[in-house]
Amino acid sequence: MPYAAITYNIKPGFEDEVVELFQGFQRVSSPILHDADGNESGRLKGTGVFIRDGVLVRFIDYEGSIEDVGRHMSQQAGVHSIEEKLKPYLASERNTETPEGFQTHFQNSLMRCVQQFSGPPPRAAA
Repeated sequence: MPYAAITYNIKPGFEDEVVELFQGFQRVSSPILHDADGNESGRLKGTGVFIRDGVLVRFIDYEGSIEDVGRHMSQQAGVHSIEEKLKPYLASERNTETPEGFQTHFQNSLMRCVQQFSGPPPRAAA
């Protein structure tokens, strides 16, 4: 199962305000992902958001392609709402108002994966 992490650079000293913003985060309308042609292509399994010293990281557990995750997230009202609320706390501006702008930012904010592990492989049937 793939995992992804995207970063947000937050102005130092505003970590508590950002934590407060995420307390009311609106979840995605559906976990189902679709490809560019509209075909079901995977699903969001879960997310986690962490912050420390001006760096906020969103971890994403998903099935499918990261491009489809970005496309899906770019169309979610809750994502656009939190992006708007984060603007005063961001260390650098970015265009996330449109689905295209969000997807560009999403791709540019992805952290490079170094290693991923899941549970042990299933045992072979005897």
